[in-house]
Amino acid sequence: MRYADWSAVRQLANQAFSRASGAPLREGNHVRLLKDAVENYPAWLEAIAGALRTIHFEMYILDDDDQGRQFADALIARARAGVQVRLMYDWLGGFGKTSHRFWNRMRAGGVDVRCYNPPRLDRPFGWVSRDHRKVIIVDGAIAFVTGLCVGRAWVGDAARDEDPWRDTGIEVRGPAVVDVEAAFAEAWDAAGTPLPDDESVLASAESMTVEGDVGLRVVATVPNTAGLFRVDQLVAAMATKTLWLTDAYFGGTTAYVQALRAAAQDGVDVRLLVPGASDIPLIRPFSRAGYRPLLDAGVRVFEWNGSMIHAKTAVADGQWARVGSTNLNIASWMGNRELDVIVEHPPFATQMEEMFLEDLTNATEVVLTKNRVRVPGAPVRQRSSTTRRGGSGGRVMAGAVRVGRTVAAAITNTRVLESVEANIAVVSGLLLAALAVLTWVFPRAIAYPIAVIAAWLAIALLYRGVELYRRGRGPVNPLPGDE
Repeated sequence: MRYADWSAVRQLANQAFSRASGAPLREGNHVRLLKDAVENYPAWLEAIAGALRTIHFEMYILDDDDQGRQFADALIARARAGVQVRLMYDWLGGFGKTSHRFWNRMRAGGVDVRCYNPPRLDRPFGWVSRDHRKVIIVDGAIAFVTGLCVGRAWVGDAARDEDPWRDTGIEVRGPAVVDVEAAFAEAWDAAGTPLPDDESVLASAESMTVEGDVGLRVVATVPNTAGLFRVDQLVAAMATKTLWLTDAYFGGTTAYVQALRAAAQDGVDVRLLVPGASDIPLIRPFSRAGYRPLLDAGVRVFEWNGSMIHAKTAVADGQWARVGSTNLNIASWMGNRELDVIVEHPPFATQMEEMFLEDLTNATEVVLTKNRVRVPGAPVRQRSSTTRRGGSGGRVMAGAVRVGRTVAAAITNTRVLESVEANIAVVSGLLLAALAVLTWVFPRAIAYPIAVIAAWLAIALLYRGVELYRRGRGPVNPLPGDE
């Protein structure tokens, strides 16, 4: 292909990615790949210790354990040294994991702490939308975008024979840090008052110092925007040689599954690495029910043999890579606040490919037999107590989506069910039968909860209606999760 033609192709691809993601390509960055907590946590703590002006810490889960307290101490120390430290955590992410005492201690130490989207009387189901990001920005000069939260699960416990969770993050320096900072500012605003005027106008990317030769995009997903979903679809359509995915809670939509199938059938080497042990045991058979359409089309599926693989990464054609917080399921793509970095730099993509292949040495491939999906070879190790504790609700959502598809298809006869979906149909049928018996024998046990939920919804709607009336029937200021 002539140079002029190749330049036109690159320009068209850049335009497509920019429009799909809503994120411009930023050149001149330095990116460092960080594997697991053993590389991520020390880098985070070092950056925090060197902060002179601001620390912005947006974390889905910050556990009240030895790891969480270590980070709390580090943040408090910088706050007392005069650094403006802002921390935002997710209400659902911290529920049952982090005590009020933990947050109050940080507030007393000078840290500005906010909780994203706690339950509200006027929003019965508003809490479903989560801030699932894992981001740290220090002095507006260095940013960490990762799949890791802060907790003992990510470091393991040798005394209890608990392996650390496998996860991936990156460190970014350069003009793109402005985009990460802007994403934090928008999320901070959604959870309360905006940043002060002297900080609300962030430095332009053009004014930032060039730190390297890496081009990247910062995709900051907010509810109902689906920017990364469009990008993932686009990558699946454009890949010509390889598309290797690692995901903690895979529950691809029909459209995305079809995109992967089409790529594999067109000769692309499509591989998917997922956990071999589920946070929730009942969900595992539902997860495996989604393998059949992929395997039929030639997609290779691998299950991790360790305690848990929590990474959310992708690499395609040795040119393009993604690292961040978004899982390949409807909750992450459509419902949550997520943050991912798309790197368009062959040397970095090569690093990602090498890491993926190394991970496969600790994974077992799932294959098709005549009548079922099975995992051959060495058995997957029993998951540790750390895995049972769980780190996300994404697998529940992924399982629920598969259950819903199977039940709907069985009732409406809109598609031919696979034999691997028999368990879902039988279990769902038994649950519905049990519900029918319970309703027949104890009708009040069903009627009372429905009445309570209806009353709550009525109160919420009346409240919103009154607010609209008071504001002259104008739009109500968006609440977290409305965007």
